[in-house]
Amino acid sequence: MTARQTLKRLQGFTLIEILLVVAMISILAVAVFVALNPAKRIIDSKNARRQNDVDSILSAVHQFIVDNKGAYPSNMPAAGTEVQLGTDAAGCAIATGGCGVVTAACTDLMTGGTNLAKYLKTMPVDPTAGTTFDAGATGYSLLLDTNGIVTVRSCGSETPTGETTVEISAAR
Repeated sequence: MTARQTLKRLQGFTLIEILLVVAMISILAVAVFVALNPAKRIIDSKNARRQNDVDSILSAVHQFIVDNKGAYPSNMPAAGTEVQLGTDAAGCAIATGGCGVVTAACTDLMTGGTNLAKYLKTMPVDPTAGTTFDAGATGYSLLLDTNGIVTVRSCGSETPTGETTVEISAAR
């Protein structure tokens, strides 16, 4: 092998080869990013948390009713009245995410003579906490119908662009 052949073999990649590889990697990265759709993933994860919170609240209410032989917590709303859960005395009316709360005051099921404190450490707050919802107005509503069925709804559910409306609720 001559010195010239050895030198040519050790030179490495040309600038064009490096630029082509960087361009291909960039194109693949953009394609993967678009395919994963991070905005939809964030909305899906928040809605999953909302569903978990709705189930937790409903389970706590149901467990209270079972443990207290059919009695409801002392701050439970009247049958047919949908209320937002929280501690605020005003500003709790909301009509989003399937909720139809017209009552100005929130209902606090964590206080009162008989409450859910034994079943929930704290009342869950919608994942958009700090912007719209907080402990005063949690973003979750509760409805007791005339047959004694309790429905808990998420008032802050989000719908990804181009999909059907998402309503998160559970009833027992």
